[in-house]
Amino acid sequence: MTSTARIPSAPVTGVFGVLVKRFSKKLLGEVPEPVGVYFHNRPVLKTFLAVSSKAQKWSACDENLKSFAHMAVAAQVGCSWCLDFGYFHAHNEGLDERKASQVPVWRTSDVFTPLERDVMEYAEAMTETPPTVTDDLFSRLLRQLGEAGMVELTTQVALANLYTRSNVAMGIESQGFSSACAFELAHRDVASR
Repeated sequence: MTSTARIPSAPVTGVFGVLVKRFSKKLLGEVPEPVGVYFHNRPVLKTFLAVSSKAQKWSACDENLKSFAHMAVAAQVGCSWCLDFGYFHAHNEGLDERKASQVPVWRTSDVFTPLERDVMEYAEAMTETPPTVTDDLFSRLLRQLGEAGMVELTTQVALANLYTRSNVAMGIESQGFSSACAFELAHRDVASR
């Protein structure tokens, strides 16, 4: 796949680079383009990796819900890399791949539960500028997820905004990870944004 990033990937070298390459290739089969771009500033890359690693250990909110929320943000922001990787991640983690493939068109898809729809609506409302989260939506989710789950979901959506907006600004696009998945990833109609 040809790079579209506005900053070309740096050579992933040194002891840290060897570790990153080994881990990436074991997990994904290749080094993700964002790693090469962020390798220009290793402290930033290390922070991103550390935050991501710690967030993966959170367990107060269902993994499918967090995955759908992240992908809803990616679809709204237009981060093809995060959508592609998010779907691949759902596939690899044994999450609901059929539903994950439909996140970009969740409003018109009939595969989601009311809770899942609320989660994706919340993710989109948080992503709006300014945010458009309503008391009603927040209360519905709080009743179903509890305080710890709601804090986790909210922080997951905030992190999704960090990752998606950074990738879009730097021109990082899909690497084709989702080609390993059973279903084709649905595409949002540009006019529906």
